[in-house]
Amino acid sequence: MTTLLHNVGELITNDPAADDLLGVVTDAALVIDDGRVAWVGPSAAAPSADEAIDCDGAAVMPGFVDSHAHLVFAGDRSAEFAARMAGQLYAAGGIRTTVAATRAASDEELRARVAHLVGELERQGSTTYEIKSGYGLTTPDEARSLRIAAEFTDETTFLGAHVVPPEYDGDRSGYVDLVCGDMLTACAPHARWADVFCDRGAFDADETTAILTAAQGRGLMPRVHANQLEQGPGVAVAVAQGAASADHCTHLSDADVALLADSDTVATLLPGAEFSTRSPYPDARRLIDAGVTVALATDCNPGSSYTTSMPFCITVGVRDMHFTVAEALWSATAGGAAALRRTDVGGLTPGQRADLMILDAPSALHLAYRPGVDLIAQVWREGKRIR
Repeated sequence: MTTLLHNVGELITNDPAADDLLGVVTDAALVIDDGRVAWVGPSAAAPSADEAIDCDGAAVMPGFVDSHAHLVFAGDRSAEFAARMAGQLYAAGGIRTTVAATRAASDEELRARVAHLVGELERQGSTTYEIKSGYGLTTPDEARSLRIAAEFTDETTFLGAHVVPPEYDGDRSGYVDLVCGDMLTACAPHARWADVFCDRGAFDADETTAILTAAQGRGLMPRVHANQLEQGPGVAVAVAQGAASADHCTHLSDADVALLADSDTVATLLPGAEFSTRSPYPDARRLIDAGVTVALATDCNPGSSYTTSMPFCITVGVRDMHFTVAEALWSATAGGAAALRRTDVGGLTPGQRADLMILDAPSALHLAYRPGVDLIAQVWREGKRIR
């Protein structure tokens, strides 16, 4: 069955062959066939289809691709957020609070939390999303976190190297050996990616390199939490390991920017984390002007960025990180797809998956122009309405 969306006021295609960044087509139409985009063009030239939907001048754009999210957890850290807002500094050690709660939770409790957060993501336009482990930090808890994550997405990430758990205080090398050995063996069948938090209070360059090398030996592709808390080795390690993305990139040297620009490692910026920790925002303008591919993602997690809203991240990116609106929209869609090494999502050109949003607005610019307003009228994945 084919479906025609016509009378589209503004269609964002992210077509790389277009003259403008977003590949905008006005007064447009789009045909969906078997879950894929089959045709794009002016509404007046649209072919017939089995079903026709009049978009009444609304904007249509690709579904968001959220390439960084921590959804498998239990517990609540709202008191920690309140303390930060009262002046307490953010530190990576707060992760241990969530680790204790997650270990104590049942599979059913964790699954229900993930389902709830996935529902939020989808209602706000995310049609592709990555889910990390990282709040179990034992072999059984990391493996079950990934098994649960895999019920919701193919983009699962092993993050056994989130922090060193308390039972390994004084034996960091023993924990790194566990992550590289038994934990990786148990987790690799359920993951596509491996990630390491390479920063102050987490793992150093040598530890990160050892873990990612072991993970690649098991067929997992690398990602890195890099340079969130201070300028450090995370970006350099990510590029050296051929990581798909270096995430956070808050504190970068000129050498870091040059490394990213000369590589295919995507700089994934996570404005929810800076917003929720009152930290300095990364400068997207600096990266984009240097030729770095940039993605935007939510970093949904209970401690430092408890949001599932990509429109919120777009707004903050435009307001405080020096994105243009078009750049922020691209980074939240095609940029996220690049960070996941995906070409089938993040755009609306023939052959790509028909993952899209119909907005309650004439232009996608309104996602930044009208902050805090739910403008997402419909969400489609693989040619079917999911909202």
